[in-house]
Parts: sequence; C-alpha cells; structure tokens
Amino acid sequence: MSKRLTAGLVLLAGGIALAGAIAFAAAREPAVPGAAQAAAARVAIDADDIGGVVVSARGPEAGVWVIAETHDLPTTFRKIVVTDGSGRYVLPDLPRATYDVWVRGYGLVDSTHVRATPGKALALTAAVAPNAVAAAQYYPPNYWYSLMQVPPKDAFPITVGQTGSRGGPQKIETQAQWIGMLKCFSCHQMGMKSTRELNKNLGTFPSSTAAWDRAMRSGQEARNMLGSVDMFGHERGLAIFADWSDRIAAGEVPPTPPRPEGVERNIVVTLWDFAGPAAFVHGIGVTDKRHPSVNAYGPIYGGEWSQGSFVTVDPQKNTKGSIPIAIKDEGERASMPTWSPQTMLAPSPVWGNEILWKDPVNAHAPTLDAKGNVWVNVETHPPNKQPAYCKAGSSNPFAKNAPIDENSRGVDVYDPKTGKFRMFDLCFHSGHIMFAEDKDDTAYFSIIHGFGGMGWVNTKMLLEPGDEEKAQGWCPPILDYNGDGKLGPYTMPNEAPDPTRDRYIRSGGYGVATNPADDSVWYASPGTPGFIARMTRGANPPATCTTEVYEPPYGDPRLPNVWGSDPRGIDVDRNGLVWTALADTGHLASFDRRKCKAPLNGPNATGKHCPEGWTLYLEPGPKFKGVTEGMTADYFYANWVDQFDTFGLGKNISIATGSGSDSLMALDPTTGKWTTLRVPYPMGFYTRSLDGRIDDPKAGWKGRGLWGTNSTRTVWLDEGGKGRTSYVAHFQLRPDPLAK
Repeated sequence: MSKRLTAGLVLLAGGIALAGAIAFAAAREPAVPGAAQAAAARVAIDADDIGGVVVSARGPEAGVWVIAETHDLPTTFRKIVVTDGSGRYVLPDLPRATYDVWVRGYGLVDSTHVRATPGKALALTAAVAPNAVAAAQYYPPNYWYSLMQVPPKDAFPITVGQTGSRGGPQKIETQAQWIGMLKCFSCHQMGMKSTRELNKNLGTFPSSTAAWDRAMRSGQEARNMLGSVDMFGHERGLAIFADWSDRIAAGEVPPTPPRPEGVERNIVVTLWDFAGPAAFVHGIGVTDKRHPSVNAYGPIYGGEWSQGSFVTVDPQKNTKGSIPIAIKDEGERASMPTWSPQTMLAPSPVWGNEILWKDPVNAHAPTLDAKGNVWVNVETHPPNKQPAYCKAGSSNPFAKNAPIDENSRGVDVYDPKTGKFRMFDLCFHSGHIMFAEDKDDTAYFSIIHGFGGMGWVNTKMLLEPGDEEKAQGWCPPILDYNGDGKLGPYTMPNEAPDPTRDRYIRSGGYGVATNPADDSVWYASPGTPGFIARMTRGANPPATCTTEVYEPPYGDPRLPNVWGSDPRGIDVDRNGLVWTALADTGHLASFDRRKCKAPLNGPNATGKHCPEGWTLYLEPGPKFKGVTEGMTADYFYANWVDQFDTFGLGKNISIATGSGSDSLMALDPTTGKWTTLRVPYPMGFYTRSLDGRIDDPKAGWKGRGLWGTNSTRTVWLDEGGKGRTSYVAHFQLRPDPLAK
C-alpha cells in the first residue's frame, strides 16, 4: 500500500474519531437519581438474586450487560444478563457471596463497580462513552479486524513473489482467497486490544513493519505466525498488519455493533474459571449428544494440551479441578512428540523464554458416551511404536487395504465412577469423536493426518473384551470414479485420473458427524474451498466402504457471487440435513444430498457436481474494508446442531462458534434469523466446541443450556492479561429478561 494512501486513511481515521468525540461529548455519568432507586425496588427478586435498573444521562439503558463477579467462591464466578427495554435487569440464582456489579454496553464505558450481595435491589449508573474511540474499546474483535484493508476484486490475481517460509512465487487468484489467508484465527482472536496494538515490551523499532516482524517471531508458535504472514510475501504481509495497526493508533474505529435485541435479552451467561494461566483448553465434554441428560448436573471436562490433563468444573459446587491423563507407558512420555515447538525464534513479550506447552499427551476434545465415560484422543506412544497389526505386511484386512506404518494417536477412556483410565492404541491419527446410534455403540473418528477418511471402533468390543485390533477399522476416501458401483483399483492423488479406475483423494478430516437418518458418516476437510465427505462402511468393510465429496460453492458460475470456503466443523440434524461452518467466509452452510440432480458417483462426481444441494447463510457481522460481497471478518471454527432443543430456541437449531467475535451464533433455518450469544466479559471468548445438556426436563429454562469454553491458545492476550485463565461458559435462555 502506498504511503500516500496510508496517510489518507490515517487522516480519514482522525476525522472519524473527531466526529465521534463531538457526538459523545455531552454525556456524563450521573449520580443515581431517587427515581431510579425506586424503579429498582419495584423489580421482583428472590433472596438469591440481584435486580434493579440501569440508567445513564440519557435515561434507562436497554440492551446493555450487567455483570456480577466474585472471587469468594472456590473458583472465580461470573453471571451476566442483559437489560430489558426499560433498563431493568435480574441476575438470578447467585451463590452466596459478595459481588462486584457493573454495566458494560455498546456506546458506554464500564461503569463504576458496586459491591452487592444477593437479595438486594440495585440501581446502577451507566457511563456514556466520551467519544467513539472510548466506546469502541468494548467492540468484539471481528469489528476491529474488519478494518483490515482488502484489495478490490478487480485487483486480482496478485502475484506476491517470494513467500519466505513457504518458498517460491505465489499467485493469489481471488479476493476470496486473500480473505481466507487473513483469517489466521487458529490460535486466538485477531482484533483484540492485545493484537491490534503492538506490545511495548517488544522494544523500540524504526517502523511498525519492523515491530510486526519482531512480534511475529515471538514465542513457541513463531514459525506458524510467520507462515501466515509469508503467504502474502514477507514484506507485503508485514505491511498489511502495520497499516492496520497504524490506522487504529491514529484513531480509526470500526462500525458500531448492534446491542442485544429480542430473545438475545433473555440470555443468562454463567462463567467459572478453570485451568491455569498458560493452559490451552482445546474443547469440552459435557454429555452424550444422543442422550443429552447423561451426566446431568455433573462436572464439565476440558482437554488441556499444555499439561496433559482433564481440567474440570463442578457447576454445583463452584469448584475446579485437574485430572492427569494417563498413558500406557509413562517411560515413553519423554520420547513422544509435542504439538508445539520446544524452541523459539525470539522471546515472548509476556512469558520471555519460558516454554509453556511441553506435554506430549495433546488431549483433544473430550466426548461422553451413554454411560458417562469420557473419551479423549491422546498421544499414546511414539510414532515408531505403531502396533504391527496396523502396518504393511499385517494380515489385518484394514492394514492390507491401507497400511499405516507410523502413528502416535490413540484414545483414552476415563470412568468418573472409578476415577480410572483405560488406554487404547489406534492405528489411525484420530481427530474428533462422534458416537453412532447403532447396536455396537460405534465411535467414529475423523482422521486428521495421513490419508484422511474415517476410522471407527466398536466400543462394546473395545471395552468388554478389550480387543484393540478387532474392535477398530478404517477406510481411506476413495471415490467410485469409474461409476461401476463398487470399489476397485484406484489412482493416487499425484497420478492422472483414469476413467476405468477409482480415485483416491488424500485429505485430512477435522469435524465428524453421524447421520441419524441413514447411518452415514460425514467429515469436514478444511481448505480453499475444501469439501465435506460422506462415507459408509457397508456390509464388509473395507471392501464395501464408499465415499462421496461435495465442495461448497466457491465462485461457481452456476451460483454467481457466492463464495463459501474452509469447512471445519460439521453436524447433522435429526432429519439428515448436513450443516458445516465455513470458517474463511463466515457462513453456516447446509447441504441436502437429496437435492442433487447429477449422478453421485462417476468421473464428474468429484466435488462440484451438486451446487443445488447447498444453502449458505452469511452471519450478520461486518465485512473487511474493500469487500462488498458475502464474506465477513468473523471466523467460524466449528458448528453444532441442537437436535433435542437443549437451549430453548427449538429443535435442530444450528449453532456456529463465532471464534472471532466473542460469541456463539445460532441460526433458525426456517426463518434465516440469527441469534447472537455473546460473552462480553472478559473480552476474548474463543470457543472451538460446544455442547448442550438437559439437567432436568421438568425445570424449564433452569434445567437446560449450552456449554462452551474459552479455547484460545493464548489466554494471556484476553482482557485482564497475564494471570487470566480459561473458563467454562453456560448459556441459558429465559422466557423474558426478568425471569428468576
């Protein structure tokens, strides 16, 4: 970007900030008037509630958050509600403690904290922001990240030249591809204060570009960060981020987000801190998706990658804990690979040279079965200790079909009743877990690395006889390319297709889901545009395994101006409709295989053959600067379908993790209406997974809810900084904002 253009943008940003200052200047924080105290006293509360009214110099404040936080309990506890149209609120069901209570909302700055105990009526004074810059400090990260300047559509293709760690010249073909490359959200949110402002502990630099170069070299994940920048060409990539932070430093602010409206004002969010200040909690286990009352009122399990443990919260006792995850041979632990480099290019501005992530167990997303056992993918042995029955030369029919000579991943099963682990080797590099609704209680796994495809275990055979070899199977993704209705000899991905042979598509899978309507298994394969795959085992696997793949519309001329890219999460509703989160473009997408008109197998069925099966729903957040078509600045890491109405919006509501926007995003597919479930404090809520549980079907809204966790790798970048920990979030939906 030219210096002249950058300077022009800085001047424009200064003008925006000045205009905002004029608009906000007249408002000041008033004392609470007697009328507000009287209104607060009229809000009905119980002995375990705090309720009242929120007013500012403008009068009652509707659609703002009231936050109660206490450190009196065994772990830090918070409850957050939204004011109704008259500024009234009720914080329900608070444990006995003393709370700091305050107001946060768009157009405001945080109010003075007031100390209060349950059973009290409390009028709160909201503080109107003095200017637009002050107000914007509370906006979600994706609003700030939307200030990234994207070249116009007609500027593409763009040759970026040498790409540093990736090597060789690279051409970025489309604006959509550029946006996908900007979505570097796999570690943490971009747009948080800690990412849009350069850390002063980095030192002094001659330019913002040089400062960003040093920032990208910090800590254990430096090589990955540099790889993201280098995709644009190293210097160009640094300049993109430097321009962004320079304009923000000069006063440019994002568009104003809408305040919560409608049912969003009925949401109650409860938070419990857990894990440690450097922990990476990848995901949580709450219940059995097929039977959402399993583990009712029970503990929440998080898979913690830095210490090789389950971290737990007991929401009834308000306690947290940690359970070390066992491996088969503790003597092997030191020789097992870690998921993060054990060296760094330059010290972290927060942690210096301290190596934070060093345990090799790498506990992934925990999943509960019908008995309440907790299953989790872990590293069980060094890669070169793969069981012989998995390798080439074995008589195992799955190894004969697709031998896997190296793998370190297996699965642990934790029994909460006994407190003991059972540890099992898997031949394949397992990803997420999903249980099927069949007689064998089959657990299906996406295969992240290697050939992709699906793996499975017959859990009854695995847990009762404990026969690891006979209980498991796996199939690579092979298309019926010749259309003869059966699997036969196939060509490899690096070979030219042959119309007389089937076709092997090498692809790692991420999310996995089972279809209750036809027992098929679906997995999501990230990429640009990536694809979703449907697999079935048939009567005699691996010989009868089948695979179909479907790419989301990505510049398809049959669907002009529709761009969908990078499926990561995947789930299926009770009717068999498949849903996937398109991370790069900010869509929730449904795929209905029944709508496909072209043959589902054969040489033309390689991904682009069923555009009519797709429906894309663009989330309502902001777009990047310079972008006019659908594609937003948010990042949908995963998605989940509420098959049994565990939350209260209805059955088969599809929910995406707004990992770039502090939220869950719920979509009603019958109306296309979105409901945003936001965590406004502490800013930085980044969830990779969620679950829904019905604790008591007779207890109304209090007996059900959604669960998520803050799953960032860098919790110290969140609001509060170093010392902040991850937390469990429980979302509940009241019938109205004052229900208690």
